[in-house]
Amino acid sequence: MTFGHELSLVFWAGFDIVSFTIRLLSLVLIPRRHSPATATAWLLVILLWPWPGLIAYSLLGTNVLPSRRLERHNGALSHFQDIRERLRKHDVPGAVRPALPPSLAATASLAENLGYLTAVEGNSVTCVTTAEDFIDSLADEIDHAKSEVSLLYYIFNDDTNGRKVIDACRRAARRGVTVRMLLDSVGSRAFLRSALRRDIMRDGVLVAEALPVRFYRVKAARFDLRNHRKLALIDRKVAFTGSHNVTEPGYGRFDGLIWKDVTLRLEGPVVRQLESVFIEDWYVETGEMLDTPHLFGPVPFSGDACVQTVPSGPSYPTENYQRLIIASIISAQQQVTITTPYLIPDEGMLQAVEVARLRGVRVRLVIPAKSDQIIVGYASRAYYGEFLRRGVDIWLYNKGLLHSKTMTVDDNLGFVGSSNFDIRSFSLNFEINMILYGVRENLALHRIQGLYICSSHRLTADEWQKRGHASMALESVTKLLSPLL
Repeated sequence: MTFGHELSLVFWAGFDIVSFTIRLLSLVLIPRRHSPATATAWLLVILLWPWPGLIAYSLLGTNVLPSRRLERHNGALSHFQDIRERLRKHDVPGAVRPALPPSLAATASLAENLGYLTAVEGNSVTCVTTAEDFIDSLADEIDHAKSEVSLLYYIFNDDTNGRKVIDACRRAARRGVTVRMLLDSVGSRAFLRSALRRDIMRDGVLVAEALPVRFYRVKAARFDLRNHRKLALIDRKVAFTGSHNVTEPGYGRFDGLIWKDVTLRLEGPVVRQLESVFIEDWYVETGEMLDTPHLFGPVPFSGDACVQTVPSGPSYPTENYQRLIIASIISAQQQVTITTPYLIPDEGMLQAVEVARLRGVRVRLVIPAKSDQIIVGYASRAYYGEFLRRGVDIWLYNKGLLHSKTMTVDDNLGFVGSSNFDIRSFSLNFEINMILYGVRENLALHRIQGLYICSSHRLTADEWQKRGHASMALESVTKLLSPLL
């Protein structure tokens, strides 16, 4: 036996021993750190491919934030707790705790306990449904800004729509308006690395990177833990938030697929809640604490809508939005309608839907017939059979990529925001969602959902059974990995 052969045997023996050790330690350590579903998915990957699995887990296996970010987040929460207490004592009828029926009051209380912000009256709410109207409205508001513009977006692209907003920001900065842009490091990577960013900063626009991704990751984020929020604030009076990013509705694709979104234009006391979210994110990423005394000044009423802001993300002690969605589905009396581009439910959501159906509640899911993400699309399809067996109506939207993230419960409770109805949005991403309380407040949202359904076809059990074997196989594999998607 040659020396080279002996060395090869030693190498492969060592490789097998280390691979066995990786598998053994994974069985002990991973279940301690994750839910059973997530732990099972990771163990499946590592047991099948120990070395690639270990590398993937080291990069993606924890949603723990860098200590600097956690310290700043906790400091900001403490700071805003004082603000909330002062707001509660402010002598403005209905500004903090509006009179809601018991069922809605319970939702508002739960949302406050989870997201630390209260339901507030005195707001005006307008739904914006096309990318053109959203971009034009946002650019127009920026052009009329007198003191301050704050933008927080997951995707900000240098395209036709992006340029409209960029040009408006440059004009605002040149006339002395403070313009801040906080953009996600991955979603807005091309713009953040472009010469255009440097140009607008020379004009006075402040641009910061959210959750920067670095090879040396001590002070950086894992690359798939993102700030997925969409938020614009103008002069502390007007806010936009929802599912629109600052980009063309086709996202630069060549297949003609058009994204369909909903954004809320808001005025009134709720703008302060949204501003507090931006102030916290700006502080966490830049270390600069913006002025806050105005947050507990006179409350500017703008209408009669009652709304509430629910921020969520891995820096909160629990999965805020997931808990709210489950509680709301379980408490429904007549109907639940959900629109989302990505539907990967956890066990809690599946059980909530089952309970609602057993109580006679009609549940409708409106999702795209064609997904822009192959793996996530098949993982979503893997749950269609379970929903159909539970008597859920599944509507497949045919006129583009349905990107709106909404839910209505009965006729008086609605949710609109940036969060998809999947495990990633519930537990990993930083999201922002709005709750609309009351029948009038939700009329427009019901109408939008109805239009989506009119442009969809209903998936039947017979049609579902006729899909191909290749599709079934892909659904089975991606379903096993769905807790990691």
